[in-house]
Amino acid sequence: MVTRRRQRFVHAQVAWMFAAVLCLTLLNSLTLELFFVVSLIGFLVIVELTAPFAITPVWRRRLRWIIVAGLLVFAVIVVRRILEILPSGVL
Repeated sequence: MVTRRRQRFVHAQVAWMFAAVLCLTLLNSLTLELFFVVSLIGFLVIVELTAPFAITPVWRRRLRWIIVAGLLVFAVIVVRRILEILPSGVL
């Protein structure tokens, strides 16, 4: 059964991602990498803003794995961008 807090969390994340697509489209900078980074930032902010004080429900413990996976993909994006900036022959 979906709890009210979990439903609010999902709605907030969907709203953030929709706003990200809208803003990036208006700025003519919508790329998959940029959308992922902005969505990850929003996800991390929403996780922190909706964190309970006393007990952590099971569904929130599973968010850790999503955060780890997101940070790994973010690291890959950063490394790829750095390698694009460096002149050839440096590495």
